[in-house]
Formats: sequence, structure tokens, C-alpha cells
Amino acid sequence: MSGAVTRATLPAMTHLPPPAEELRLLDAELRQLDARRAQLLTRRAWLVAALRQTAQPSRPWAQPRTPSAGAPRPEAAAPSVQNVLLVLGGVLLTLAAAVFTLVSWGHMGITGRALVLGAVTLTALAVPVPLLGRGLRSTAEAVAGLGLALTVLDAYALHAAALAGTDGTGYAAAATAALAAVWAAYGLLPATAALRLPLPAAVAAAQFPLLLGVLAAGAEPSVIAAALLVTAGLDTVVALRVPAASVRIAAVVGAYATGGWGVLVAGWLSWTADGPGAASRAGALLLLAAGIALAAAWRGTGAAHSLGLSIASGLLAVGAAGAVPRTVVPSAWVVPVHLALGVALSAVLRAGRLPRAVRHGGVWASAAVQGLALLWTLPVLALVVLGPAGWLGRVWSGAPSDARAAVAVDAPWPPDAATAPVVLLVVAAVLARVVRVEQWRARARLGALGLLWAAALLLPAILTVPYAAGAAVLAVLTAAALYTARTAWAEARITALVLALVTAVDLTLVSLASRSATLIVLSVLTALLAAFSWRTELAFCTAPAALVYAAALASAAGAAADWPPARTALLVLAVPAAAALLAARPAEPRTVVAVEITAAATGLLAVGLAATDPPLLAVVLALCGVIAAGTALRPGRRPVGYAATALFVLAAWVRLVAWDVSAPEAYTLPVTVPALLVGALRRRRDPRVTSWTAYGAGLAATLLPSLVAAWGDPHWTRPLLLGAAALAVTLLGARHHLKAPLVLGGAVLTLVTLHELAPYVVQVTGALPRWAPPALAGLLLLALGATYEQRLRDVRRVREVLGRMS
Repeated sequence: MSGAVTRATLPAMTHLPPPAEELRLLDAELRQLDARRAQLLTRRAWLVAALRQTAQPSRPWAQPRTPSAGAPRPEAAAPSVQNVLLVLGGVLLTLAAAVFTLVSWGHMGITGRALVLGAVTLTALAVPVPLLGRGLRSTAEAVAGLGLALTVLDAYALHAAALAGTDGTGYAAAATAALAAVWAAYGLLPATAALRLPLPAAVAAAQFPLLLGVLAAGAEPSVIAAALLVTAGLDTVVALRVPAASVRIAAVVGAYATGGWGVLVAGWLSWTADGPGAASRAGALLLLAAGIALAAAWRGTGAAHSLGLSIASGLLAVGAAGAVPRTVVPSAWVVPVHLALGVALSAVLRAGRLPRAVRHGGVWASAAVQGLALLWTLPVLALVVLGPAGWLGRVWSGAPSDARAAVAVDAPWPPDAATAPVVLLVVAAVLARVVRVEQWRARARLGALGLLWAAALLLPAILTVPYAAGAAVLAVLTAAALYTARTAWAEARITALVLALVTAVDLTLVSLASRSATLIVLSVLTALLAAFSWRTELAFCTAPAALVYAAALASAAGAAADWPPARTALLVLAVPAAAALLAARPAEPRTVVAVEITAAATGLLAVGLAATDPPLLAVVLALCGVIAAGTALRPGRRPVGYAATALFVLAAWVRLVAWDVSAPEAYTLPVTVPALLVGALRRRRDPRVTSWTAYGAGLAATLLPSLVAAWGDPHWTRPLLLGAAALAVTLLGARHHLKAPLVLGGAVLTLVTLHELAPYVVQVTGALPRWAPPALAGLLLLALGATYEQRLRDVRRVREVLGRMS
């Protein structure tokens, strides 16, 4: 390409943006430069300030001393020391002025008194002005505090010298009002406006004029409460209007103090009012307090504070609205009236356009009223649920006249309990209809379900229906709760199940008053629980409960037939037999386990009932063994076979004792020999079978009854033969490394030896001096302590040898 062509084409090839685009780029660059310049200027200002703070004086003698590394650090900062000194100085000066006023006051004339106090007070109030001008604010605060204290002394001195004949309470009211006005004016002066003490002190002094004034006038309690509440209202206005933090804190403290006392007095007046006039006055006072709290909550800034004030306002409003009705309606309807007012409060606050904290506070206040109403119903509910337990000491003593007498066995009926179901139903309706929040709706409905159950439980006793009708109501409630428990919602299912079981227990206790009622109720509950255990998710709880009621029915039937307890045990054994059959059918694992545990418990009950009759006890043990053997045939229940074997052996022993057999070997050896042969054949076919399974039952069948017989045998033949047999069994177990013969034989041999040597040990012990047994015990302990480690090693070796045995 030639040079001419290049020079001609270069201007056309140069890229120049449009003017608007170029202007935008230039503006962006300038903004970046301005931002960078501002950043650099900020950094420069910081560096200059840092250099000025760290710059050293040019005169070396003016350089501050730096503490050495080993010098002790000061324990108090300079401002703290300064404040302590100023406070102490102000306190000492105040005390000196008080002593002067109280002690030296009478030694001066009226002119000298006025001049001294006036001069000192004016000086103390004037000194803070130049101190503030010099920047000594803390000193000015201390001197101003002294001046305020001197004004109090001036007021006291004036009363003591010139106004001694006036009423002290009235003078105190006027003095506190004057002091509050003077201190407020002093704190608002331009020269002293920087002081923080006068205005809070004025607020503190303003708490007393109204109260002291009405006390001086001898006013009644309602006027005193009004004075307290008006003072609290003025404090609330100050707390909401004045921006100074110290003044607001003083006003808040005063509002809570005077308002709290005013509410207490008004509440006491409302509680003790004996007519609508006194109640209306007390209600007006409570309403005034509610309005003050509501205003503070409405204008408050803190959410938690506003919520608390809103709750208090709602509770006070309910108390104010219920003051007059409380003196008009019957006493039984006082709580329902307040409950209705609490519900209405929640509805009104929800409908109005109010701040969120106020609405939430009203809802919580309504909930508190409902909770208090529910607490009022607890005594009668507790009596209805727990009162029938008194029939446990009066079983079958005769049916009562009505349902109230059936529950209030040994306790008086609570007064004013007639409206308790109304309270429960109203709160249940509120929980079911008003609660809209998704996370609380389900729980509210559960609470409503429980309250409906409680109301239905109370109705028979409150209405004093006949005894049979009350029991029928309880049975219907049990069935309804069980039917409700079939829901798919787990929490509702558990709640309904608990209510059903509680009602069933209550019905059972009530039925103990009559023999026929007991049999009918136990039969109905057994059938009802068994029916609801069929193919439901509640079987893990209702099936064991049905078995328990069946056992109770069997026991009651035996008692009704005047059978002895041992004979009744045969009826009770039908329950574990039925449970074993039920556990064999396919069901949920936890249901099977619960049924088996209940069956074992009822079997123990049968054994306990038959304990007083050895022949029947042997039969019961044998039947329990049959049930256990049948259970052991099921998969996964093979270990129950050990229990079956033990029950059979125990039944044989009890039978031998019942027959007064003196030679049990004649009956046990024919069982032991075949059992040992069967065990040996089984171990030959299956070497994995343990010695306990093969030989344990056979050996125990003879050794243990013989040991019992030998323990009470005064002759030597049986102990000798039993000891020899036990020694042989022990040696065989050691020879063939079999744990069952070794343990059983060794234990029997040891017990037989102790039994035979016991008389000689007693004789030797009696011949020894008294100090010998303790000495021997001490030597034994020393020996054991000296060889403890070796004994542990030997025990571990024996355990390892036994562990290697089959």
C-alpha cells in the first residue's frame, strides 16, 4: 500500500464516538475522579487528626510521663474518682445543712435564720451557673443537688418556725407542689437548662401533692385511688411528651408506682363493693386506669412495652365492666359474666383499626381472662375425676342416690359450681371458632375437644341425675372418645385415647359402689375396648386395657360368687390364655408385645391369688407353664420355653409340698433321669445346644427339692447323699466343661456344706471372746485387701474357663 493511499484512508478509519456517547463517558470519568478525591480528602483529615493527637510538646519538661511496664495500673479512672468525690462532697454538705437546720436553728433569731438559710440556698442555686460556663458540669450538678436539698430544708424550717400550728400532711402537700414547681422552673431556666438533676427531681416531687392533699382532707379510699391514678396519668403524659431521657425515666417509674397502688386500691374496692353504687365507683377507677394504660400503649415506642400495657389495659377494662354485674348477678354467674366480657373484648379489638400491639395485647388479655375462668373450674373438675377413688375403701357398700353423691364420696361439693360447664363450653367455642392462625388452629381444636369432654363429664354431677344415668353418660363418653380416636391425625388420636381411658377409669371407680354395677361396667368396658382393638391403630393401647378389664371382671365375678381368692385365680387365668391366642394372630409388633406383657402381669396376679392354697397354686403354676409353652412355639418366642420349664418344675415342687412328701427324690428322680437322657441325645445330635438347655431342667428337678428337704432334715443321711451327688455332678461338669452341671452342682454342694457346718460354726463363735470376731473380721479384710489383685485375676480366669464351656 502506497503512502498516499494510507494518508487518505487514515482519517476515515479513526473511530470517534457520537457526541452524546462521548459526553456520557466524560461525565462518568469525572464522577469517578470526584469520588476518589473525596476518599483521599477523608483519609487526609483522619491522618491530620491522628498526628495532632500523637504530637509531642516541643518542651521536653512538659512531656507526659509514660508508666513503666512494672508500674501498677490505676484501679479507678479519673472521671469515676471525680464523680465519687463530688457525690461525697454534696452528701456531706447536705448532712451539714440538715444538722444546722435541726440542731442550731433554735440558737438564732428569726432574722438570722432567714438570712443564713436564704443566703446559703441562693448561693447553692446560683453557683452552678458560672460552673457551667467554665465547663465544670459534674461539679455544677453536685452543687445543684445541694441547692435542691437545701430547698427541702427551707420548707421544713418554715413549717417548724412559722407554721407549726398547721396540719403536717396538708403542709407537706403544698410544700411538695411548691418544690416541684420551683425545681421545674429552675431546670427550665436558660442558664441552668444544661443541668440534668432538677427536672427529674421535680417529677419525683410531683408524685405527692395530690395524694397528700386527699389524705389531709380525710377523703375516702375511692378518692385516694383517684388521686393516685390521676398522678399516674400526668406521669404518663410527661413520659410521652418530654424528650429528655432522665425525665422520662422518672415519669415512667412514678407512673408505675402510683398507678400500681391506685389499681390495687380500686380492685380492693371493687371486690368488697356491696352495692351497684360502690361497684360503679370502683369500676370507673379501673376504667380510668385502663384508659391510661391504653394511651401509653398506643403512643409507646417499644413493642414489648406496648404489648404489656395493652394486656394490662384489657384486664382492667374487663374488671371495670364486670364490677357492677358482680353485685347484681348471683355468685355462680360472676365468672361467666367476666368470661363473656373477656370474649367481647377480643371481638371488639379485632374489629377496630388499632395498632398491632394494642390488638395483640387485647387478644392476650382475653386469653388471660379465659385462662382464669378455666382455673376457676378446676376444683369441681378435679372432684369429679378424682372423687370416685373414695369408693376403693367402700366397695359394694350400696349404690348412691345420684351422680353427685357418686363422685363426692368423702369431699364437700364446691359452691357455685353450677356454671362450670358454661365456662368450659364458651372457651371451647372460642378455641374452635376464633383461633385462625394455621400453626395454632390444630392445637386449639384439641383444646376444644378436651374442654367439651370436661363439660360433659361435669353435667351428670351438676344436674344430680340418677346414679345409673350418670354411669350411662360416662360409658357413652368413653365410647365417643374411642370413636373419635379413630381419626388419622396422630395428636388428636392420642388425646382422644387418653380421654377415653380416663373416663373408663372414672366409670370403673363409680361402679364400685354396687356389685351389679361393677359387673355390668367391667363387662361393657371389656367388650368396648376389645371391639376397638380389632384392626385399628389403637390396639397397642386398647388391647392391653381390654385384658386388664377382663382380669378385673374375672376377679369381681369370683368375689361376687363368694369364691376364695385361690379359686378365683382359675378365672383370672382365662385372661393370659386368651392373650396368648390373640398374640398368635398377625398384628403390629408393639401391640403383640403389649399384649404379652399384660398377659404375664395377669398371670402373676393369678399366682398371687392362689398363693394361700398350695394345691390350687400348683395347678395355677402348671397352667401358666402350659400357656408359656404354647407361646414358646411361636417364631421368635423360643426363650419363653425356659419360663415354661421353670413353671412346670415349680408346680411339681409346690405339689410335693402340698402332699407333705418327705422323700421328694422318689418323685423327682423318675423325671430327672429321662430328662438327662433326652438332653444327652439332643446334644449328640446338635453340639450347639447349651448344657443349660440339655441338662439344666433335669438336674434342677432333683437337686433343688432335695436341697430344700435336706435344709430342714435333722438327720445326716440325706445331706450326705445329696452332697455326694452334687460333688459328682460338679466333677462331671468340670471334666466335660459343662457350665450347667458345674454351677448347679457346686451351688448345691456349697449350701449343703454350710448347712452341715453351721452348728459347729455357731458353737465355735460362742466359745470365742467378744473381741475375737471383730479381730478376725479385720484380719480378713486386710488379707482380702492384700490379695485383691490376685483374686481378680483368678476370677477372670475362672470366667474365661466357664465361658469356653458349652
